[in-house]
Amino acid sequence: MYPPSLQPPPHRDFISVTLSLGESYDNSKGWRRRSCWRKWKQLSRLQRNVLLTLLAFLIICGLLSYMNTTHHWKALSGRSSEKQKARPDIPGLKPVNPPVLPAPQTAGAAQGLPEIPPQKPRKHSRRGPPSLQIRAPDKDVKDRIQDRVEQEQEEPGNAHKENSQRTVISWRGAVIEHEQGTESPSRRADVPTNRPGPESRTQKASAPLNKRQKAVVEAFRHAWKGYRKYAWGHDELRPLSKSFGEWFGLGLTLVDALDTMWILGLTKEFEEARKWVSQKLQFQKDVDVNLFESTIRILGALLSTYHLTGDSLFLEKAKDFGNRLLPAFKTPSKIPFSDVNIGTGIAHPPRWTSDSTVAEVTSIQLEFRELSRLTGNEKFQEAVVEVTRRVHSLSGKKDGLVPMFINTHSGHFTHLGVYTLGARADSYYEYLLKQWIQGGKKETQLLEDYVEAIEGVKTHLLRSSEPSKLTFVGELAHGRFSAKMDHLVCFLPGTLALGAHHGLPAEHMDLAKALMETCYQMNRQMKTGLSPEIAHFNMVPQEGHQDVEVKPADRHNLLRPETVESLFYLHRCTGDSKYRDWGWEILQSFNTYTRVPTGGYSSINNVQDPQNPGPRDKMESFFLGETLKYLFLLFSDDADLLSLDTYVFNTEAHPLPIWTPS
Repeated sequence: MYPPSLQPPPHRDFISVTLSLGESYDNSKGWRRRSCWRKWKQLSRLQRNVLLTLLAFLIICGLLSYMNTTHHWKALSGRSSEKQKARPDIPGLKPVNPPVLPAPQTAGAAQGLPEIPPQKPRKHSRRGPPSLQIRAPDKDVKDRIQDRVEQEQEEPGNAHKENSQRTVISWRGAVIEHEQGTESPSRRADVPTNRPGPESRTQKASAPLNKRQKAVVEAFRHAWKGYRKYAWGHDELRPLSKSFGEWFGLGLTLVDALDTMWILGLTKEFEEARKWVSQKLQFQKDVDVNLFESTIRILGALLSTYHLTGDSLFLEKAKDFGNRLLPAFKTPSKIPFSDVNIGTGIAHPPRWTSDSTVAEVTSIQLEFRELSRLTGNEKFQEAVVEVTRRVHSLSGKKDGLVPMFINTHSGHFTHLGVYTLGARADSYYEYLLKQWIQGGKKETQLLEDYVEAIEGVKTHLLRSSEPSKLTFVGELAHGRFSAKMDHLVCFLPGTLALGAHHGLPAEHMDLAKALMETCYQMNRQMKTGLSPEIAHFNMVPQEGHQDVEVKPADRHNLLRPETVESLFYLHRCTGDSKYRDWGWEILQSFNTYTRVPTGGYSSINNVQDPQNPGPRDKMESFFLGETLKYLFLLFSDDADLLSLDTYVFNTEAHPLPIWTPS
């Protein structure tokens, strides 16, 4: 024990707090103000300056936001008043130029159109297309489309989801209520111009879709499902990897399929695609495009869709795009470069050569001629007519057959002595005939060149195979014949039949039928029932050999349309049902060996191996733009649906009007 004086101070485990008399914390604002002021005084001068600056900035932002919101609501209120004043008794506007093909009607649907801002009328141009006619989808498809519209669907593309309110729109007479998550496109946001355009006619009811047409519609929907989900707004679907590929970055598959959707009566799909075109399709971008491919796929699709719908949005887009392609023609020879940058206007040949292919420079005429006719601006037609004129006068041809390459500087053919109706030359012959038809059969020079070329084919390229004596078109290289035939050559039976339909000799139809049999056998003799990209024909009888043989490098199938395209023409011109049956077999083969369960179709590597066809993970835009369209038309019971006396199809299956239809 320590003595009292030495004891340590006691240890305490508490804190003593003394409160002033008469004051207590009662959660009052006055106490908190005094507490905040004390804390403010404890801050350094720098801290106080930072806080004051931040507070001033927030106050300024708030004032600016308030002023902008007030101005916006005043503008909206004024515009609404103007609308009501201009059309107080009309809830919506009707299209100025009704379409050729009306939308499916919905029984019991409420009438009325969404109100659209008025638009200034545009001036007439000098010329316009003839009256066109196309029939509406049948009632069964109308009902099915309406049911599908009312179903809930996921948004297109993971990167393109949009939120919208439930809205009602009118699609060519049908009132459609869209589900949550899919904002309806403003179909009348761009009121059709007053240029002479497609004229609506009263049409009789079309026949119901048959079983085979319904199968095509289902195939299209399945392909579109994959594109919509995994590649929306991009050029091509990669269905296996559930991704997309870009070529030009212009929504190639979507644009290429616009008129197919309209023809098949796919209301919702078309409306959604139109909205994308209206809001997202912009051509002011630094990108090189191939003149030929972009003309037949994009420009052709926009012009065709304009004619079928009467919607000026597509004509305005076509005019913009056509202007951006024109720099390709600025060459010393007037033979266009193969590529052009649509943003900068700089054109150039391929990286590996100064040549363009003959097919590319001579298969853009239908589209540019039609664009001139619709706009009244001759510059588009003048550019392509000059190319046709120069090619016509060139030496180096062989009885109407042309070499595959042409130099953009000299304007002369190169790689002389090689002649084919396959890649790099094929559509030159097709467009000779189709330009003649498009212009009302008045340009005799085009017809003469076409007839001479067909005679050249008969003389130099036509042979028969063993053991079945199939008539096929081979190739000629410096006097040596090759029994090689591209699948692309299967456009020729249809072109020959089309010519016969428009008055060319009956022997053209005989040759068309013989070549059609060959193209069918190119599919049938493969184990998958699908044609290879390139076939070789036996010309000498050999035990155990078929007519058609395929080399390992050529056995892929790209979902090409040429065979079904010719089947369509042969059936239209002859009425023989066997061509429909052959097309049905090909569609079933596509479904068996190229269909991807999660959506889309894929080209395959090996048409000879049904167990492992080897999907290539790519769906070309022409599968929707051409292949399925031609199958649908082939199976149609309505011979007036896109009549061959009213329309001519470009090489990407986009129908354009004949200027003086028979």
